[in-house]
Amino acid sequence: MAETKQQSRKKKFIKDFGIYAIGNLGSKLITFLMIPLYTYFVEKPSDYGYFDLCLQVCFLMFPIITLQLRDGAFRFLLDTQDTTERSRIITFAYRTLSTTIVSTIAIALCLSMFIHIDYLWSTIVLLVVMAIYEFLAQISRGLGNNKAFIAVGLIASFGICLFSIIFVAWLNMGIMGIFLANILSRILSVVIVEYRMKTFSRFFNIKIDLKDIPKQMLSYSIPLIPVSLCWLLTTTSDRYFVSYFLGFEMTGIYAIAVRFGGLIHTLSNIFLQTWQENAIQQYHSPDRDSFFSKVFNYYLYVLCFTLIAFTFTLKLCYGWIVGANYQDSLEFVYLINLSTILFAITVYFELPYQCAKDTKRAIPSIILTAVVNITLNFILTPILHIYGVILTAIISYLTLIIYRWIDTRRYFTLHFHARTLIPLGLILFSAIPFHLNDSHLIDTLYIVFSIFILAIFTPKELQTSIINRFKKFTTKISNN
Repeated sequence: MAETKQQSRKKKFIKDFGIYAIGNLGSKLITFLMIPLYTYFVEKPSDYGYFDLCLQVCFLMFPIITLQLRDGAFRFLLDTQDTTERSRIITFAYRTLSTTIVSTIAIALCLSMFIHIDYLWSTIVLLVVMAIYEFLAQISRGLGNNKAFIAVGLIASFGICLFSIIFVAWLNMGIMGIFLANILSRILSVVIVEYRMKTFSRFFNIKIDLKDIPKQMLSYSIPLIPVSLCWLLTTTSDRYFVSYFLGFEMTGIYAIAVRFGGLIHTLSNIFLQTWQENAIQQYHSPDRDSFFSKVFNYYLYVLCFTLIAFTFTLKLCYGWIVGANYQDSLEFVYLINLSTILFAITVYFELPYQCAKDTKRAIPSIILTAVVNITLNFILTPILHIYGVILTAIISYLTLIIYRWIDTRRYFTLHFHARTLIPLGLILFSAIPFHLNDSHLIDTLYIVFSIFILAIFTPKELQTSIINRFKKFTTKISNN
């Protein structure tokens, strides 16, 4: 019985991971293909650096304009199947979002009367559209409508590709073209998905009695605001320090290097979306510690494999992927991706607080991390330049991992597998051949060597699962 339950749970996790992977990897692949276009048609790194800074402002303002109710809506929708209760949750979320959007526009209007900021209204419009887009995506996910969730991401990414070709490559509109591509693609996605799924029209009811929904959702979501703000200060403050100390041109160079970490970030996001749903549902299971530990160790292994395989392959292709004015960014790619791995590990420790609906306990650790990050950036960036920013990120994420590993023991106990040390050690060692070697042949051989080592030390159960799935796949092909 227990074995059947484990198999069922494993199948569900793999199925959910596959669903989220389709939506995220498909969309990320399209946006990844935009890097050559942007670096070739936006010739000045300083221009791209300014756009990236505006984008980080949107991310920083996002928790405030949404009050983190997109996360609250998902969490509370996941707990109920009642149509009336779902209507209350969605109605309150959208009514609150409408109020914050109007307030944001009013504040921006007042600000524009006294201060001139380039692309202010483009940034505000992008922020508003991003908020609506994310609400629709998370509400669809909370309702169990994974098709809609996937469609939102794929349509938006296809729109970015299409509109970028039109506005950036064809009409040569520079960063204004990038703004338009990001805004119109999200509008297109929201309109198409809402037209097909009718999520808003089915559940939004202005006259419905909300009862105690506002109090419950706000008590869950409000603590997430400082958490998200500190997270964003930790993850996006690097752009501000680079632009302040080194200028917009280096911001553009740095932004491109960071953009390549998007694949690892996407992997962690797919994992978070999958693990969020499964961890909440399995939180009270009797073998919780064993199950959570197994998932954690597998997750570390996959992250290490991805870092080495992707980063060295990227190095082989960098000369023709990135425009000539952005080639210097290769120097920073490996260490940035290493810091992204550490960020991806911290994602795992977000879930215990959500499982227990104890989100306020997440605040001290992220405040400490933000303080460490900002303090070190002030100290190290003027001295070590971009390497100072990267080192700051690494130390900040390590601080958060250590703190939360200890703090989350109140919710479950993680068991670290000794063989997981091999891939972790390998990713640290790999920084040496990446930076000290310029031979494509040696890079290729190192990829093969690393994959061989990782294959040997793959967790036994994961090895068995991969072999069995490969056998099933080959059997199907031979039968056909």
